[in-house]
Amino acid sequence: MKNILFFLTAILITSCSPKIFNKKWTEKQAPDYFKARFETTQGNFDIESKREWSPKGVDRLYQLIKNDFYTDIALFRVIPKFVVQFGISNDSILNNSWEKYKILDEPVLQSNDSMAISFARDGVNSRTTQIFINLKNNHRLDTINYNGVKGFPVIAKITKGMETVHKFYNTKDNVPDQDSIQKYGNAFLKRKYPDLDYIKKAYIIK
Repeated sequence: MKNILFFLTAILITSCSPKIFNKKWTEKQAPDYFKARFETTQGNFDIESKREWSPKGVDRLYQLIKNDFYTDIALFRVIPKFVVQFGISNDSILNNSWEKYKILDEPVLQSNDSMAISFARDGVNSRTTQIFINLKNNHRLDTINYNGVKGFPVIAKITKGMETVHKFYNTKDNVPDQDSIQKYGNAFLKRKYPDLDYIKKAYIIK
């Protein structure tokens, strides 16, 4: 009986453990070109990404998608005619792990056109996991000087499902606090912001 109880306890602990993070994920180089699909609560959208646009940024995007980071991720900031932003995991340990491996800054080589995707940042070498989709031509983001860095390098572009992106719940006047998302995860969001949309999962497609 004790052995059975031990076995059941071990299964319970394993099933409740946070996702495992491996530093080697941050060293994986993306292919020169790849496509990926994001399944959301409003439907799917597909992206294409070319490493030449922002080598370090595209590498990170590829690493995050390949290792299932964008699973059950809230679209917590949706500003009509501006951007959709997401990229905070429900798992705080996973967030903190990726946070340690920031992406070095790079020049802007592609413009922040409508449906182009870039990493969010708040200072020098601060890109990590949060990305945003441009909902219109935001060309000022190509050259804007913000906290010591010039511009937001594009890492991908949406090629299919643009109509899906325009359906996401508008948070313009009620954007959740990012620190609270980091600390309390989706339980906090679903309690206080029940209408938010989510990325169900993202994966590489051929």
